[in-house]
Amino acid sequence: MFNVRNEGSRNTVSFASKLASSDAFKTLFREGMTLVEEAAAYLDGPGRHESKLLSRSDALAYAAESMRLTTRLMQLASWLLLQRAVNEGEMTQVQAASEKNKVKLTRQDIASSAEVFSRLPETLRDLTTQSLRLQARIVHLDRLLYAKTMEAPEAQARAGIEAQLEKLRAAFQTGGDKSDRDAFGFGS
Repeated sequence: MFNVRNEGSRNTVSFASKLASSDAFKTLFREGMTLVEEAAAYLDGPGRHESKLLSRSDALAYAAESMRLTTRLMQLASWLLLQRAVNEGEMTQVQAASEKNKVKLTRQDIASSAEVFSRLPETLRDLTTQSLRLQARIVHLDRLLYAKTMEAPEAQARAGIEAQLEKLRAAFQTGGDKSDRDAFGFGS
């Protein structure tokens, strides 16, 4: 995050929040939804035919990879839809954080070994690779956006109390002048 001075007061502006509501997010959203559509069309069409041409063990790997791809894309699509709802004012960031707990946004790698994965149909490999790149970007953005939102309220309160205690310690350790002690209500 970076700070911006505004009419003498100090406001914190979240880079992640700005990014999440920018044209870059709209591009990310379109990319994600397009990938979901492409994967569905492939798995329901040409992918079915290609999977039947594979050996039994490779067909099992195809099934595992296609299920993982579908799960990954559904998680990413859910996250993108939640963030779009925040951007459009349909829900707050806190509400989205609560809802996104139902979306298990975790890093998922491929299910197969590199050797087996290389024998799978090229389109499935390409869709999987694209989904992994999209997943990395969204997980990173998610962490930037929701790190503070997900902190427990008690932890936030403790941080505020600690900051105030630190100010008190500093005022009394340096022997602060009378105005410092007066600011904390400890005038003599």
